Amino acid sequence: MVVEPSAHFRSGIEKRKAGRLAEAFADFSRAAELAPTDPDCLQQAAELAYLVGQPQLALAYCARMRSVAPELGMIDMLEAQIRFSGEHYLQVMARIHHAVKPRTYVEIGVEHGTSLRQVQAPTLAIGIDPAPKLAGPLAPNQKVFAETSDAFFAHRDARAELGGLPIDLAFIDGMHQFEYALRDFFNLERYCARDSTILIDDCYPLNRETAERDRRREFWSGDIWRLVLLLKKYRPELAIHIVATAPCGLTIVRGLDPESRFLREHYERLCQEFLAVDYGFLEDDMAGKLNLFPNDWEKVRALLG
Repeated sequence: MVVEPSAHFRSGIEKRKAGRLAEAFADFSRAAELAPTDPDCLQQAAELAYLVGQPQLALAYCARMRSVAPELGMIDMLEAQIRFSGEHYLQVMARIHHAVKPRTYVEIGVEHGTSLRQVQAPTLAIGIDPAPKLAGPLAPNQKVFAETSDAFFAHRDARAELGGLPIDLAFIDGMHQFEYALRDFFNLERYCARDSTILIDDCYPLNRETAERDRRREFWSGDIWRLVLLLKKYRPELAIHIVATAPCGLTIVRGLDPESRFLREHYERLCQEFLAVDYGFLEDDMAGKLNLFPNDWEKVRALLG
């Protein structure tokens, strides 16, 4: 008797609900064999392959899904989660806050306030976003400026907003275009101390399409990867590591120099140079060129000094 793929699929769903993951994977993989162009079968096969400890097979199912239904945005997030197992970047950020215990924190790109709200008192926390969409109230130690980061640094003194203290910890998660992140970096650095830390989101791209300057899909890291290449070349004294966190890495930058003016003074030339770098430059050794670092908390904590 021939069993239809839908029967395997339904069986897989029931077994997954019951926690029988290995058996569910067997059902979904069989369903995907029988219906090789069905994105639902491929998605379940990818997810279960990952859950039973076969990440390379899971990525192969994602590639098949991308070939038959490239318009599905969930493929990107699923592939990013499979590629980087371990703690999500927000969990790693929470660990960093606990380890560093910063007196002050500045976040560029607040959106719903998810990462900002994890900053606990007595840390003074500032968020900067031209159109914040806060999902809930802020705590007394948290404040959001509804303006662009360029406007904030042009018209405000960050130290004054932080009670005269330097920025101990900062997070760049604003516009996903290289030149904005570059400006945010040098504007933040001048208010930091030498032992401060700057974190940067989305520097380890998933693929060419989601790493372009213009957004084409819901999942989009933009071309922030160019900033890492620039800093490695022109600021070799910086310690730069991209922790392999889903979805697109969390960059840790240490060894800052608040007196440095190189990036600001050569801004136009640097933009021209690195906007000319094609994504293909990364493809033969992305991990090496972008300083990918294991998502292992004990090793990450050692980076923080």
